[in-house]
Amino acid sequence: MLLNCVAYQNGCKLADIDRAQIHEYLTRADCFVWVALRDATEDEISEMQAQFNFHPLAVEDARHGHQRPKVEEYGDSLFAVLKMAELSGDQLRIGEVDIFVGPNYVLSIRNNSEQGFLGVRARCEREPELLRHGSGYVLYALMDAVVDRYFPVLDALETRLESLEHRIFSGDSPRANVEALYYVKQELTELKHITAPLLESVGRLHGGRVPQICAGLGEYFRDINDHLVRLNYSIDSARDTVTTAIQVNLTMITLGESEVTKRLAAYAALVAVPTMVAGIYGMNFEHMPELKWTFGYPLTLAVMALVDGYLFYRFRKARWL
Repeated sequence: MLLNCVAYQNGCKLADIDRAQIHEYLTRADCFVWVALRDATEDEISEMQAQFNFHPLAVEDARHGHQRPKVEEYGDSLFAVLKMAELSGDQLRIGEVDIFVGPNYVLSIRNNSEQGFLGVRARCEREPELLRHGSGYVLYALMDAVVDRYFPVLDALETRLESLEHRIFSGDSPRANVEALYYVKQELTELKHITAPLLESVGRLHGGRVPQICAGLGEYFRDINDHLVRLNYSIDSARDTVTTAIQVNLTMITLGESEVTKRLAAYAALVAVPTMVAGIYGMNFEHMPELKWTFGYPLTLAVMALVDGYLFYRFRKARWL
């Protein structure tokens, strides 16, 4: 579905144009066309390829989707694949945006994502001195918006992790805690998979042999690179925290089981002493000491009570009971 098709010249918006008019503006000096599609069909991609003459390999990647985040150079054009991360309730959803960038055009194709780029377009139009850089600045603005949207997702996951850390010591179900921690770690791993590959790709846009489209924008792409470094560091730190929390939770489970075992052993000892004494006097041998003594029975009960009392005192002192 076509969302926007706008022509710009010398950093200023010329007009919203129809897709059939694109070729007319591509031939103008200092002019570029910015087209935005959402969940593009095969026919729409083919139409855009005919208009802008994309490289076949880039078109193939855009059609198939589910690509690894990357920025590839084809002659004087670039093809970028970025992953969109957003939380729907407690569920992490991953979308994708494919960006074709040439000297006189930008085409973005958004797939499986509810978050659009109207704010990015408005931002670019408010900064005509930067928009004069052309399509390269639009690429920066789109990438910057995608990367900045990772931070609220990471903050939400870290908040959930902090809540789970408190639950570990609150006596809630240990099994539920482990499952919840594992899901957080899984989502952090997904976030890592969509941010880590961009580090190398963005690095090529501000250091070494910079593509001509990105010339003069090195400090802007370096800023994105700094954000990605910070993101990856925070994700790694959060993943380490999850691993530690899972280990602590398992340790708490083991300690709990040990406490139960000690209590069972203590109660078993309290029962074992009377059972032993009663077992001896229940053997019914004819010649047994104190068998016919008047005070034998109460004395035996008293001995049982004293021994159990002493054991109970020692177990309580050792915190087994």
